Amino acid sequence: MSLPVHLVPSLAGAAAGDRVEVEGDEAHHAVAVRRLRVGEPVVLTDGAGTSVVGEVSSTGKRVFAVTVASVSADPAPDPAVDVVQAIPKGDRGELAVEVLTEVGVARIVPWAASRSVAVWKGERVDRSLARWRATARQAAKQARRSWLPEVTPLATTAEVASLLASADLAVVLHEEASTPLAGLDVPPSGRITVVVGPEGGLSDEEVAAFTDAGAVAVRLGAEVLRTSTAGVAAVSALLARTPRWS
Repeated sequence: MSLPVHLVPSLAGAAAGDRVEVEGDEAHHAVAVRRLRVGEPVVLTDGAGTSVVGEVSSTGKRVFAVTVASVSADPAPDPAVDVVQAIPKGDRGELAVEVLTEVGVARIVPWAASRSVAVWKGERVDRSLARWRATARQAAKQARRSWLPEVTPLATTAEVASLLASADLAVVLHEEASTPLAGLDVPPSGRITVVVGPEGGLSDEEVAAFTDAGAVAVRLGAEVLRTSTAGVAAVSALLARTPRWS
């Protein structure tokens, strides 16, 4: 049976025999909701590649401690994959973040596309971003990731274009594109960036801005996927052709 995974701020310098404390909401959920008990084996990770396995040595109301048995350090997944996700309506944003985290993306960039049905403005920006980050955190634990994906602040079209210009491979999913995703040469390392448009589709100006920045407009197939699932389909197709999934 897989051991439960919990996130901690840092595991710098952790070694076998050390005692590591987990505090706050993370500990409260483990102790009060999951009924974590002394002697139970768990995994702790800092979300930056370092993980420890150990047994729970004590529990409190919003804290528990683990005695470290072993430490591992995983390199960052390569190639790294970023997904620029146009803001969907309703809870489909959290669905997109969840499945993208599970499939192993390094960075999720919420994007205010011109045809996005949902709009983040005012206080909603902070609330929505907090939900996306909480979803990524929980999905990363479920997927047993030692590297937590970054969910960046809301990006503009110009900021997305700048991000695409720095990628080793940049693709824009577009149902009217003539180039199939399967026909691209995928780099074995570096950074891959995928742009997923909104429910209303990409505008001509957005496609032009992204292709001018070096991105390739591609189609997945004859079917048109929803914005909340298109990203995970594209990332899966790309990773299947890299050493990460070979």
